[in-house]
Amino acid sequence: MGFTALVNEYRGGVLENVHYGAISVVDEKGTILYSAGDPKHMTFLRSAAKPFQAIPVMKRKIDKIYGLTGQETALFAASHRGEAFHIDALESILHKTGIQEERLHCCATYPLNEDAKAERHRAHESKRRIFHNCSGKHSGLIALSKHMGWDEDSYYDPEHPVQQEIVETLAYMAGVPTNSIPQGVDGCGLPIFALPLNKIAYSFLKLACPDLIEDIDTQDAAARMAQLMNEYPNMIADTKFVCSALLKDANLVAKGGAKGVYGIGLRKERIAISLKVSDGSEQVWPCIIASILESIGYSNRETIDRLLELVPNTIVNDGGTIVGERCAVFELKA
Repeated sequence: MGFTALVNEYRGGVLENVHYGAISVVDEKGTILYSAGDPKHMTFLRSAAKPFQAIPVMKRKIDKIYGLTGQETALFAASHRGEAFHIDALESILHKTGIQEERLHCCATYPLNEDAKAERHRAHESKRRIFHNCSGKHSGLIALSKHMGWDEDSYYDPEHPVQQEIVETLAYMAGVPTNSIPQGVDGCGLPIFALPLNKIAYSFLKLACPDLIEDIDTQDAAARMAQLMNEYPNMIADTKFVCSALLKDANLVAKGGAKGVYGIGLRKERIAISLKVSDGSEQVWPCIIASILESIGYSNRETIDRLLELVPNTIVNDGGTIVGERCAVFELKA
């Protein structure tokens, strides 16, 4: 698979765990500038695909048609963690679009955010579909189907027009043939797509630098979606998660997905980064991303510090005592 060691974790000075993976850094021509492991490793984007899945929705200006706020529209690209402000915005989307919650194909669950989950348990609330982290994406796709006169109940089918448009959009952004993209089923029940890491990075670069997108409608949709992600970063995940921490930096467009995949576009530098942690760990994302940004000489130290504050490289036990450390051990090769 071409993986290399990315992060070592030590406890009491003894190597306890190694996280392997691969990294790809590309320029505006899609050329691989730096890598660790196989920069063309094929992987499913999982929720890192959400900004691209939202582009067909944004092209039809579904937000304008239904009078959605910026916070509400940002949820189309979100993996929200179910905090109260997420649920309020989702209920507003359903009200404005006339969509019944039961039509969402994602399953009923509890919020991913532990505090939000505890609040729902204390209130003796049942699981709900809008508590699912993908419910914003589903709401957008149903609203698009409703507006276009497409069947609203089968929007998750790979042959549905909305899913066909999504895979065509992703292929266009990545610069690959549509029929070269392997498909599977994501955790929320929608089709999901796999790309080589360098193509994932290239797609994120186009989000960050939409002038690289030739089609004007797609360019406008991608630019608006990326702007909303930066304007409302806490809508994309929550107040204590990597995506929101990165999106507070107006120079970055970033989104992660399940099983350790991540994509970041850098506007000023006109480069992009993608990575895959082979064991699927998300906890080591801050260590890896901070190390990459330091390696390329990224100028905004505040962003790096914010990542390391979120998940420090020191490892503590349940009582808060420092018992070990995690260290980035990869070297980016030109």
